[in-house]
Amino acid sequence: MVREQYTTTTPGTSLERPKNEYVYKIGIYGWRKRCLYLFVLLLLIILVVNFSLTIWILKVMWFSPTGMGHLRVTKEGLRLEGESEFLFPLYAKEIHSRVDSSLLLQSTHNVTVNARNSNGEVTGRLNVGPKMVEFHGQQFQINSKDGKPLFTVDENEVVIGTDKLRVTGPEGALFEHSVETPLVKAEAFKQLRLESPTRSLSMDAPRGINIKAQAGNIEALSQMDIKLHSSDGVLLLDAETVRLPKLPEGTRGGPSISQGLYEICVCPDGKLYLSVAGMGSTCQEYSRVCQ
Repeated sequence: MVREQYTTTTPGTSLERPKNEYVYKIGIYGWRKRCLYLFVLLLLIILVVNFSLTIWILKVMWFSPTGMGHLRVTKEGLRLEGESEFLFPLYAKEIHSRVDSSLLLQSTHNVTVNARNSNGEVTGRLNVGPKMVEFHGQQFQINSKDGKPLFTVDENEVVIGTDKLRVTGPEGALFEHSVETPLVKAEAFKQLRLESPTRSLSMDAPRGINIKAQAGNIEALSQMDIKLHSSDGVLLLDAETVRLPKLPEGTRGGPSISQGLYEICVCPDGKLYLSVAGMGSTCQEYSRVCQ
């Protein structure tokens, strides 16, 4: 332990101070001092490098007070200019383009748009692929600019709200089930054909069916039978000439004089046949045709 001696003197006297036997040096010396300076220098270098990298990143990424690069932060949301590529799903409430340009969504595989409810379940999906466009949902609807439904599809029916549906394919339109429409019409100077290759063709209407050809013929072709049935009314054939060229002709045993006139006869089952006209009705004579 070091002791310090204090000596008091009176004015006019002089005493020699004793020499200190022990001298202490305060501070860091030697290799510790060199390591400390080296560590401080290293920290300064790291600080300068970090500051330079920060400035470089801010410059490369185009950071600004309003956003980053082509991405601008506005009061209405985010505004992105130019082309952008998203590597992961994008969640947004509304996506729209500028007034003077169109909105383009492009992908090398497909573009999928999902709508989710509050529980995160997908309630609607639109998938645009390289070969097919798919929609999954309860209802699909296309509206006009005025808000009028033009095309509506759900599980029960397909509704076309336009005034006219036009099919321009060379094979026409193929329907596997019934079609309900007030009018079926062909284009001008083209034929209209209703055909059922392997099944029957039925046309029903509560107030009547009108078939009209203003500049041509109407043909009804069938491999089996063609039936015209009216439950409450009559079957009216209103024309200048009504021809039945392939009706069977009745024959009788005895000779008679024929002037080329025939009589149309009706069997009990509704079958029609021709008989040679006479002074009276000759249908009874040729009734063997009905057998």
